[in-house]
Amino acid sequence: MSVLVVGSIALDTVKTPAGQVTEALGGSAVYFSFATRLFAPVRIVGVVGRDFPESHWSLLRGRGIDLTDLRVAPGKTFRWSGAYEGDMAVARTLDTQLNVFQEFEPQLSPESAASPWVFLANIHPSLQLRVLSQVPRARHVFCDTMNLWIRTQKNELQALFSEVAGVVLNDQEARQLTGEDNLVRAGRQVLALGPRVLIIKKGEHGVLLFQGSEVAALPAFPLEQVVDPTGAGDTFAGGFMGCLAQGGEDISLASLKRAAAHGIVAASFCCEGFSLDRLKDLRHEQFQARLGLYQDMVSWKT
Repeated sequence: MSVLVVGSIALDTVKTPAGQVTEALGGSAVYFSFATRLFAPVRIVGVVGRDFPESHWSLLRGRGIDLTDLRVAPGKTFRWSGAYEGDMAVARTLDTQLNVFQEFEPQLSPESAASPWVFLANIHPSLQLRVLSQVPRARHVFCDTMNLWIRTQKNELQALFSEVAGVVLNDQEARQLTGEDNLVRAGRQVLALGPRVLIIKKGEHGVLLFQGSEVAALPAFPLEQVVDPTGAGDTFAGGFMGCLAQGGEDISLASLKRAAAHGIVAASFCCEGFSLDRLKDLRHEQFQARLGLYQDMVSWKT
């Protein structure tokens, strides 16, 4: 089944202890799409400026991503610059230039509006709600957000959460949204807002999955060296949604755990290189080999 993602396409300048890249292809919709494409067809809804490099167009097309609803607007493409230090758990933003993304108003083609699986990446919740109104036949809509919207648009976020099937947050966002330090109690409060499924990302400590009264925890895949964690959360979401879409209509806890494992492994590849260096050439057999290692790591015999 096809997956639709609505989010940012960016030119990222990133510095980490491993080095630096300048104006590399990034953005939530891009990382999500590269991971989803491992398992299912994917369509991007977004905007870039007229300065968007042809090499990046070629990279997206070469991955087989549907770009029908990727618009080109007068002006410059969204740019983000950040730096990581120490354990690289959090990026320090150095510069943000929204450019054409500031006026982004998602308009879906009939083909995109018919998508059964939809991921609303981190954009203003009012835009997420407007996209939601354009996909009345979508059976499984998941969304992401960020601390800024939790602080400034909490009412709109709560309205959004009441309408979607699933929510993806990181641990800091879950605590900020609920005021709870304990993530299990925080997860229960988020579910009370309406979504059937909640995923709380904990970086190098893995994820928590919530569905109804059930909770599951999965560890991250251990990496000896992290080059650049930019986009790892969106890559996780893409692997997660792609695996779910590949499986059909099943969103049982067992299916969610399987999908989360795929997202975790996809995110591990993302962290091993700058930008899309590891994802763009990732082969199915390489992914399956690491997934096998991960399955061995999290299972045991009694």
